[in-house]
Amino acid sequence: MNDDTFVPRSKAPTDTAVIGVVVAVPEPWAQLLVDWRAKVGDPQASLIPPHVTLLPPTEVPAAGRSAISGHLASVARAHPPFTMHLSGTGTFRPVSEVVFVAVARGIGDCELLAGDLRRGPLARSLSYPYHPHVTVAHDVGPDMLELAYGGLADLSAEFQVQHFTEFEQTPSGAWVVAREYPLTGPPR
Repeated sequence: MNDDTFVPRSKAPTDTAVIGVVVAVPEPWAQLLVDWRAKVGDPQASLIPPHVTLLPPTEVPAAGRSAISGHLASVARAHPPFTMHLSGTGTFRPVSEVVFVAVARGIGDCELLAGDLRRGPLARSLSYPYHPHVTVAHDVGPDMLELAYGGLADLSAEFQVQHFTEFEQTPSGAWVVAREYPLTGPPR
């Protein structure tokens, strides 16, 4: 499994929470990507909003949430808004059975944000090198992976990223917004 995949986990102890930080894909593209994920039979289609992961699912102590919120706010204040362009598809096959929409512009911004987020109270390593993308098919059959790969190959979506979003996993496995952090850093 790709460690940046937002999938249901076994119930976390009550003194911990599982969080993740993402750039959410806005409408009208979000619904299009949800529809495609459902079309190919991805079981996570209704549980996970379309996004680019900045911090993969990470178990944190409940007692440390205020320090984590302070860290996230500090990172957001250090980074300016940026343009993201999603274009075409890619895959992690054969390493992982995933098809994604590629980030064509905004890669460097995501890499800088992700690196800064994984410091301090959220310091952690990754199982794979960081690669910003939007998952559209995961844990589905090869024919459905091919359908997503070909069906979204011409997708082009450009939008301004004004904030990143902290999500928390509910006991049911769904992800809910905990807080949004506006990007207010000086322009680069």
